[in-house]
Amino acid sequence: MDLALGDIANLVGGQLNGDAAIPISGAAIIRDANAGDITLADKAQLASQLADCRAAAVLVPPDVTPSGVPFVTVSNVHASFAKIVEHFRPHSNTQPYGVSAAAHISPTARIGRDVVVYPTATIGDDVQIGEGCIIHPGVHILAGSKIGNHVTLFPNVVLYENTVIGDRVIIHAGAAIGAYGFGYDTVDGRHKLSAQLGYVSIADDVEIGAGTTIDRGTYGPTSIGEGTKIDNLVMIAHNCRIGRHNLICSQVGIAGSSTTGDYVVMAGQVGLRDHIDIGDRAILGAKAGIMTSVPADTVYVGIPATADREQFQKQAALAKLPDMRKQFKALQRQVAALAEKLNDAA
Repeated sequence: MDLALGDIANLVGGQLNGDAAIPISGAAIIRDANAGDITLADKAQLASQLADCRAAAVLVPPDVTPSGVPFVTVSNVHASFAKIVEHFRPHSNTQPYGVSAAAHISPTARIGRDVVVYPTATIGDDVQIGEGCIIHPGVHILAGSKIGNHVTLFPNVVLYENTVIGDRVIIHAGAAIGAYGFGYDTVDGRHKLSAQLGYVSIADDVEIGAGTTIDRGTYGPTSIGEGTKIDNLVMIAHNCRIGRHNLICSQVGIAGSSTTGDYVVMAGQVGLRDHIDIGDRAILGAKAGIMTSVPADTVYVGIPATADREQFQKQAALAKLPDMRKQFKALQRQVAALAEKLNDAA
């Protein structure tokens, strides 16, 4: 598995500066690198950390020239470093081919070519699975669901009935897609589950993180647009329409019947109330509490969230409150003293 530094430069198409014969036995970031490793410094600020790093060499972009350590210059540091890591830690090739006899598959299910189904997976009635899919252990695909080509469902994913999945979708472990929405009618003092007749539709090239939940629509679909990437532990409620190429970070919660445009970014722990619209390319800062619709091409932060400039002005004013309180107390004392003098003069 070891490679000479010159071979690594050839592997990534980089320019070598140093001894080509230096042996490289692994790859690690600066913090974790040991003797024999190659590391990366993707910006000039990191080059100063190399003096205390034990790495044998470093991968750098064209605008970084480290001193005291051999280096390889490449145009894309992260893509090149990923190629090196894959050499030293290649993916396992133990994946079985075909459908395990220990999986439970309905006789009415239709499964495409080159599909891998691991033991203990369950595939229900009238399910359709396209070619090249990988269904890991413990996955449950309920009746009527339709899955496109080259989809990967990691262990313990659950697709409720009639879920629709496009091509090249990745759903990570423990995600639940198509559960009943949190909708109740109060009848005679009791909460009665409202209609849950819809489904979830996920377009091509979507990735959904571990433990994420996406509820079905009431009558039609809850939909996730093409190319959207959803982090772990995200909650998307019933009837939501998520646009294309959104980035939704961990612990975001989106209440029912909300919509987003394309290329929306939601940072960690953002919360959206129900029935609001988020415009194209809007950015919602971490922990933003979104209570109203957000226009396109804006940045909203805070609780309750407002446009970033307005929120920063409010925060600046809040920071001045202790001094303003002192000033107010001083003014009160001055007014009291003046009032006492006026009373004495009278």
